[in-house]
Amino acid sequence: MGKIKAVFFDQDGVIIDTEKDGHRVSFNMTFKEFGFTDEWSVDYYHELLQIAGGKERMKHHLQTRGFSKPVPPEEVDELVKAMHKRKTALFVELIESGKLPLRPGIHRFMQEAMQAGLMVGVCTTSNEQAAKAITEKILSDIKFDIVLAGDVVEKKKPDPEIYNLALSKTGLKPDEVMVVEDSKNGVIAAKAARTNVIVTTNSYTEKEDVGSGDIIVTCLGDPDGEKGRLTKAGASLKFDGVLHIKDLLSYFG
Repeated sequence: MGKIKAVFFDQDGVIIDTEKDGHRVSFNMTFKEFGFTDEWSVDYYHELLQIAGGKERMKHHLQTRGFSKPVPPEEVDELVKAMHKRKTALFVELIESGKLPLRPGIHRFMQEAMQAGLMVGVCTTSNEQAAKAITEKILSDIKFDIVLAGDVVEKKKPDPEIYNLALSKTGLKPDEVMVVEDSKNGVIAAKAARTNVIVTTNSYTEKEDVGSGDIIVTCLGDPDGEKGRLTKAGASLKFDGVLHIKDLLSYFG
């Protein structure tokens, strides 16, 4: 293996546990504002998470369950685009309000990566505006070398296009990169790009098949806060409830 030179993070569910209390809530608020009575439950939204992209989820919902009032076929694309724009604005407001805290260990882990001289990047199918709210405001003290978000690629996860693009833009080889993901689709994408993959599961993804990840933990862990639980790794990994960059450099190097 090559020497690790970068760590790329997925956003939703990895940096902030945004899905259940962020995106889902924002979608439901948007439906109400646009005059629909549709409301996505926690369990139903988990089903929708198997589809990458918010606009794609709304179209899937329309095609399979239908909206609470009819939408002429010729108006679907523009309606979904408008609703997604509003949903993103509401989501960004939630983030900036501080109501959605960072996941345990993520800030410490990014700081350690910077101190180790690694490139730090975000690769997400989430909207670019939402990504900027997190990377430029909540994590303003972290230097991000690359932020790829939203429609920057045509094919979303589980397709590896976004990670292949990150490799291309940074000039790095797959074995020089660690990716932190949380979901089955994300892990498939990162492994298809042939990178090293660390999985941090959450309430939505803990029962998904993420077994192809190289390391699986419940969270990255904080020395003075919540500790992670290790569910997969080789015997050589040092882990005491907190995953450290220095240990991963040794493990993957």
